[in-house]
Amino acid sequence: MAAQFTRKEVEARNQRDNAAIIIDNVVYDVTPFFDDHPGGVEVLLDNAGKDASQCFHDVGHSEIALEWRQQFVAGEVVPEEHWPVRSRDQQAQQAAEPLTLATLISVWGPPLVLAALAALFYMYLFP
Repeated sequence: MAAQFTRKEVEARNQRDNAAIIIDNVVYDVTPFFDDHPGGVEVLLDNAGKDASQCFHDVGHSEIALEWRQQFVAGEVVPEEHWPVRSRDQQAQQAAEPLTLATLISVWGPPLVLAALAALFYMYLFP
């Protein structure tokens, strides 16, 4: 990547005819991708001119999407403005919620209570 951009330069590229985003300190020109983006043009326009790393990783893009974005690389952020980059393993660990009793109750509690009430109601109506 030969071209280097300051975050201020990328910030100015926030229009439909000239849009760029930053993902993990890499600058992507997303202008030609508007019509092809599976998530719609709005998400790209909302993040145009910004660091979209968190948004990009929260969505959980496929390996194909990770490879596909390479064709839109415009350059990188100047080294003195780099932000820390989380590895995919760190992202997966942060996204995974530990299995606890409270989690199980919050997920399975309401359906079990409704099933018990339905059974009691059935036994009351049809003795």
